[in-house]
Amino acid sequence: MRQMFTSATLKLTGWYLLILVVISLLFSFIIYELSTSEISSRLERLQVRLEGESQTITLPGPLTLTDLRMNQTKEAKTSIFIGLVYMNIAVISIGGVGSYLLARRTIRPIEEAHEAQSRFTSDASHELRTPLAVMKSEIQVLLRDKSSSKQEYREVLESNLEEVDKLAQLSQSLLQLSRLDYSADIQTNRIDIHAAITSAIKSLHIPATRIQQSQLTKPFYVDGNESMIVDLFKILLENSINYSPVGSVIKIAASANGRTCKVHISNEGEGIDKESLDKIFDRFYRGESSRSSQHSDGYGLGLSLARKITTLHDGTVTATSTPGEITTFTVTLPQVRKNR
Repeated sequence: MRQMFTSATLKLTGWYLLILVVISLLFSFIIYELSTSEISSRLERLQVRLEGESQTITLPGPLTLTDLRMNQTKEAKTSIFIGLVYMNIAVISIGGVGSYLLARRTIRPIEEAHEAQSRFTSDASHELRTPLAVMKSEIQVLLRDKSSSKQEYREVLESNLEEVDKLAQLSQSLLQLSRLDYSADIQTNRIDIHAAITSAIKSLHIPATRIQQSQLTKPFYVDGNESMIVDLFKILLENSINYSPVGSVIKIAASANGRTCKVHISNEGEGIDKESLDKIFDRFYRGESSRSSQHSDGYGLGLSLARKITTLHDGTVTATSTPGEITTFTVTLPQVRKNR
């Protein structure tokens, strides 16, 4: 695959260089014609003026003024031609390097997008194959055992149902990511940040004892898609719940400075190591070591969705963590005034 992009880069470089050469030769031809024509014209006028004067002009050997004019014209044309040749060699040399760099810059985003798509397809295929393999093996074992009881059949069906739910969850996440990837415009309206957080908490059925939310001195508003913003907070809250000790408190704080609105969601737990902090927003990424004693059955798509939602709203989402103590996710979104 890399060979294909290398070949495309070289072809694009060739086309850029060809266009540059054609333009350079065209301008060189124009410059040559205009310059030689101007020199010939001036030498002719000079000859006419000298011939019309009464002074005697001594010329070397049998040369006439016409011969002298023709020699000077020939030398000027040769000098201009050589200069243009050197100029074109320099243009082609510098242009070749520039064309290659421009071609690489043009191809690189396409190559990166293709690599990202390939990784995404590979990861998605792997994640889809795992639950299907589990379901198939359980059913095969059950069918081979002729003495299986009704209870065993029930247990296998319940296990398969769990895997189906996982597949449905994965499919929904993949569809949502795909839809967001191609969302050029989103329908927006005025959103109260506090109301969006409250809606997310209610939809997740988080007990009030697990939430500690700082009181806002005044409401904060952002322009955005309400369902997306609620989903954003649901993802971050659910992540905090999954990776924190049972019964621990999730802290939520919001602030604004007139230009941006920030929401901090913090949870206790084992935290995230420095290496993983740079990767947790990548698709299908799951740290090798759990940040809590609980087991998470997620597919590593939630935080990718969160980052995509904030990007679509011209915002950012970042994470900081002190291993063994606290992990904080910070959402930054452009703030708008209530009366705007």
